[in-house]
Parts: sequence; structure tokens; C-alpha cells
Amino acid sequence: MRILIVGAGATGGYFGARLAEAGRDVTFLVRPARAAQLRRTGLVITSPHGDLTIQPRLLETGVSTAPFDLVLIALKAYALDPALDDIAAVTGPETMLVPFLNGMRHLDALIGRFGEHPVLGGVCLVATTLTPEGGIVQLAPFQEIVYGERDGSTSPRVTAIDAVMQGAGFKARIATNVMQEMWNKWMLLASGGALTCLLRGTAGDIEAVPGGTAVAHRMVDEVVAVATAAGYPPNAATDERVRTTLTGKNSPFATSMYRDLTAGLPVEAEQILGDMVKRAQGFGQATPLLDAALVQLRIYQNRLAAR
Repeated sequence: MRILIVGAGATGGYFGARLAEAGRDVTFLVRPARAAQLRRTGLVITSPHGDLTIQPRLLETGVSTAPFDLVLIALKAYALDPALDDIAAVTGPETMLVPFLNGMRHLDALIGRFGEHPVLGGVCLVATTLTPEGGIVQLAPFQEIVYGERDGSTSPRVTAIDAVMQGAGFKARIATNVMQEMWNKWMLLASGGALTCLLRGTAGDIEAVPGGTAVAHRMVDEVVAVATAAGYPPNAATDERVRTTLTGKNSPFATSMYRDLTAGLPVEAEQILGDMVKRAQGFGQATPLLDAALVQLRIYQNRLAAR
């Protein structure tokens, strides 16, 4: 199976490198500047599961090639729309598209461009960051990808994807409820991202001050209400896991959006929070804490763009 990884950033670069290390046929679709960097340095992974440097097979954007069998899309959610033409250039009628983006809005963009059939669901669970030199550092040991048909069926093509993912050095599994799992992750990212970005601290920082835990629970309440109205309520274990993650004593937990914010980088505000707030409005639900976090991040984005 010919696999294309769209993006060689912190997420796509990590899982793509592990797949390549395991002998899979992997190519990275990258822009010319990233291609030049990777040709100089290789793709360097620093990880508690073992460091790794590979010389990746690269395809620069704008270069034609035969269609790939499987395209794994691992970009910041705000980078998807500019990449759609590049993805279209490397896909054929039977190409499978598995997105590992945050939020849910990307499904609409992909289905709108490519139709219903090619687009599967996907979730990736990993904490990685890109260094200024272009290397990838894994910040915590968990590493898992989940994929499945959006209708919940276990199709031959999902089974084929699973066959190439197994034994690649990370946890991988088919999900027969992948849409629920995508919502579960979004609930954590939206509540955790809003909480840490609005209050400017890790979960542990917030728990340590009077009122912090109560605000965290109210943030989760808002997100759970939206998910429930959308038809994807979390089960008791998921609800408890989200709340425990956001209220742990001395917890270093922070979302990638908070890390990007503190680093002065663009953030996925519209994709993670804006879409959640829009859906809440459609259901007639009030989300005052999410609203405040979203407005704050929009101000930040405007200031960033004005530099």
C-alpha cells in the first residue's frame, strides 16, 4: 500500500517516521522549504520509545505523481483549505483519505471537495512538538491512532489500513464508532483549550487557585451539552476522564493550542472553539465561557496577523 502523509510536522512526521521505520511505503507531501530542511537534516525524532532519524521520501507540493492508495492528513486544522488542491493532485477514485485533524469541521471540507466515499474518520492521540531546527520531540509516551468508516462498518478497506498500521511501533486500532471518538477528543480539546488559553495556565496551575476547579467543570459542562445535542454524548467514563484531566493536582496538562499560544504561533481557534460555539448557537445553547475564550483568541490572532 502506497501511503502519503500530508505534512511532516509534529504529528504527521512522527507517525510517518514510525511507519517508514517499520518498512511501510511512505512518502511525505511537503512544501519546498520543509523539503529542503529535511534533505539537510533528515527527519529527526526524539522519543521515550527510542530516537530515530530517517531520510524520508519526499514529494513537493505542485509536483505530479501517480495516485496514492492511502492519504493520511496530519495538518493544523487551519492549514487544510490551502492544502486541498495539493491533496487532489495525488488522489484517484479509490484513494482513501484519513484525516487526523482537530475538531470536526475538516470533514465538511473534505467531503465537499472529494465526496462522501473517500473520507474516513480518524483520531490521533500523541503529544509532540516541532523544534526550531525541524526535529520532532515526543513529550509523553502515549501514541495511538484510530481509524474507521464514518458509518461504523468494518469494511475491507479499513481492514487493509489496519494491516499496514499494526506492528509499526505505536498503538493502532479500528473504531466502529469513530465519529463518537472524534467527538470525545474534540470535547477534551475544546474544554481544555478554552480553559488553559483563557486562564493562561496548565491544568495544575488552574486547580491550584480558588475557583479554578469549578471553572474547569463549568467549561466541560458547556462542551458536553453541545456534544449531547449533536447526538454524541460522552459515556460516564469519557466524561470523568475529561474532568480528571482538567482538574488534576499539579497536572502539567495543556493542549497544543495553549502551547502554540504561549509560543506566539497561530492557533486553531476557529476549528476547535469557533465551530463548537457555532453548533451551540444552532442548538440554542449558551456557552459563555467558550465564548469568552474564543473572543480572546480572536483578539490574539488579529494581533498576530498585524505584526
